[in-house]
Amino acid sequence: MGALTEDLPKPMLPVRDRPLLEHVLDHLRAAGIRSCGLITGYKREVIERHFASYPMEIVFIHQPVINGTGGAAKLAQGFVGGDSFLMAYGDIWCEPADYRAVMQPIECEPDTEATLAVKIVDDPFQGAAVYTRDGYIARIIEKPPKGTSTTHYNSAGIYCFRGSVFDEIDRIPLSPRGEYEITSAIERMIDAGKKLRAVVLQGAWRDIGRPEDLVVADKFNT
Repeated sequence: MGALTEDLPKPMLPVRDRPLLEHVLDHLRAAGIRSCGLITGYKREVIERHFASYPMEIVFIHQPVINGTGGAAKLAQGFVGGDSFLMAYGDIWCEPADYRAVMQPIECEPDTEATLAVKIVDDPFQGAAVYTRDGYIARIIEKPPKGTSTTHYNSAGIYCFRGSVFDEIDRIPLSPRGEYEITSAIERMIDAGKKLRAVVLQGAWRDIGRPEDLVVADKFNT
C-alpha cells in the first residue's frame, strides 16, 4: 500500500468512508460474534483509539514482534482459552453469511478439527493453494510459484479452529520467510490424520493488499 499506510495501519484504510476493519467487525457482529481478540501491531494506537467504544467486546492484544500468522494466533491463546474460535485477517473483506458457513462444521461435526475458507481463483500463487479430497483438505502450499498449481482453491484467510490447534502452533518451525506460518500448523494437522473441512465462500470476498483492491471493495453492496 506504500504511502497510504504512512499514517494508518492497513486495516484502517477507508472503504466507503469507514475503516476496512470497521466493516470486518460489523460483518462479524452480523454473523453472531459477540467478542473479539484483536491482534495489533503497526500504529496500534490508531486502532485502539478508533474502536475504544465499538459495540462489541474487544480485547486488544499487541504483537510486538511481527513474526507471522502463527505467532499472531498464539498471542490469542489466553483470550480463546480452550474454546473453538474463528480466526480472520483484518484486511480481508468477507460477507456475514460466509463467516457463519466457516463456523458451522465445527459446531455440527464433532470429528472435524478445523475449517478453512477457500475462494476460487485462476491461480492461487499470491496466497496458499489448497487441495481437497471429498470436501476435506488434503494439502496446502504457501505461495506456490505462478503457474504450478493444479487447484483453483486459494486460502481465503478465514479459519475456525478448536483450541487444540495451539498445541500444533507450539511445534511449528520458522518458515523460509523467517515467520511462524499458520499453514504450517494446518499441515501438521493434516499429516496427523485430522479432518479439516474446506468451505467454499459464496459471497463477495477480497484480500485488500493493493490500492486497486480498495477501489473494488468500495463497490461491494454490504
